[in-house]
Amino acid sequence: MPVASLADRATEIAKALTSRGICFGDRVALWLPNCPEWFAIFLATARIGAIAVMVNTRFRSSEIADIIGRSGSKVLFLSLDFCGIDFPKILSEIELSALESLEAIVAVNQMDASGSAVASPTCQKVVESMAVFLEGSRHVLPASWPDEADLAEAGAAIFTTSGTTSNPKFVLHSQQNATRHAADVTRAFDMGPKSGPIYQALPLCGVFGFCITFAAFAADQDILLEEAFSASAAVAAVQKNRSTHLFATDDMLHRMLDEDPDKEALRSLKMAGFAAFNGDPAVLMTRCEDHRVPLFGLYGMSEVMALFAAQFPEAPSSRRMKGGGMPVCSEAAVRVRDPETGELLGPREIGALEIKTPNRMIEYFGNPEATSEAIDGDGFLRTGDVGYLEDVGFVFTARMGDALRLGGFLVAPEEISSRIDALTEVSASQVVGVLVAGKSRCAAFVIPTEGADIAKEAVVEHCRSGLAAYKVPIAVWEIDAFPTTPGPNGTKILRRKLQDLAQQRLDAVGDVSN
Repeated sequence: MPVASLADRATEIAKALTSRGICFGDRVALWLPNCPEWFAIFLATARIGAIAVMVNTRFRSSEIADIIGRSGSKVLFLSLDFCGIDFPKILSEIELSALESLEAIVAVNQMDASGSAVASPTCQKVVESMAVFLEGSRHVLPASWPDEADLAEAGAAIFTTSGTTSNPKFVLHSQQNATRHAADVTRAFDMGPKSGPIYQALPLCGVFGFCITFAAFAADQDILLEEAFSASAAVAAVQKNRSTHLFATDDMLHRMLDEDPDKEALRSLKMAGFAAFNGDPAVLMTRCEDHRVPLFGLYGMSEVMALFAAQFPEAPSSRRMKGGGMPVCSEAAVRVRDPETGELLGPREIGALEIKTPNRMIEYFGNPEATSEAIDGDGFLRTGDVGYLEDVGFVFTARMGDALRLGGFLVAPEEISSRIDALTEVSASQVVGVLVAGKSRCAAFVIPTEGADIAKEAVVEHCRSGLAAYKVPIAVWEIDAFPTTPGPNGTKILRRKLQDLAQQRLDAVGDVSN
């Protein structure tokens, strides 16, 4: 969609939102795949000072209920036919009380034969077509919108992230954060119109895809937007358009390299920035060097934006394959603290990473306690990550807590456990991370209620019906009791022992799939 058309569409949607009473600070949920209309809706919410709530298309009933309920979203934009997902049916599985804040549900790019409305017998609320939703737009004047000077510090986007609590936290960023960070990324990576179009298939609902896309906007760089990743399409796009910049996960890059047997298609790339979610970065580095693809490790998180830092082009491959590097924002600072003593550490001493940047989140929306715990009096964010400082820049090594990397997303095991614990046959459960065929998955241990017989297939199906597919356990085992150890703050479950046990059992079985 051309920029001028996108701006006109955003104005039309902004007027329609205003006609429905949506105003400064209200939340609007985007449950959409990558598509041009996503941008128009996001820009429309920003124009009136509303906040776009990013919703993963893979989320299911319990996740949607939680996000809509806690965010208090007043409008939900959704697609009806992405990857065969029945979005209205998912909504029908949610208690109406969790959706009571919604004043409109709008199907994007969907309408009935008359072009008026979309109705679904499975949905408990009326689903409108975009055409019907826009009917009120002509009655609103742009003059009634907030002044642009008042919008810089306004909330713009909420991203969901998981830490050590059972529910995802809502990371709120301002309009100024998003635009300033995009400009920082553009400068740091020397992006611009001459760089050629950038291939983008990472979900816009996630901070990684969001930051890549808006940096390309800031650089006036064309975007080759895909609903879903295809390795062959990505390789063809880079080769045809002579693209110089690529951002992806490690598994995406492995698949692209598989599609380039002649080792020629990706030669135009000046850099390939990657996030390590699966496998050994050293293996990926070796393969990229064989294809003459300059690989650079990245670092980011929802709270400080993706692409917060990148490794140095002149660094040896042993350094470039690691996460971290130099912050893209010249005003950002990184320090490392000993989690036991609280003392600040020097170069090459491993500890807890803390970050201060003007592009940091405003807050965890609706959770002042979590906000105060995450941000100290000096304005540094306690990232929950482990790493160390180099003479210049820093290196990320691992997550400090028990959070799991599943499907490219950080997931709290408690989120999955709470779903399992809802079954009457389950007294308690623990979820741990495992590796299956080189990919991060999860497995569950359950303690049955007295006299109950747990059907493991039922546990898996219960998770599948309410959670994204990547959160569904690959295996479920009954256990009499969890291993524990006494501690200064009470008894602690030894999750590492459970994780080791789960991995041993899966390794003994061999190939496992749901």
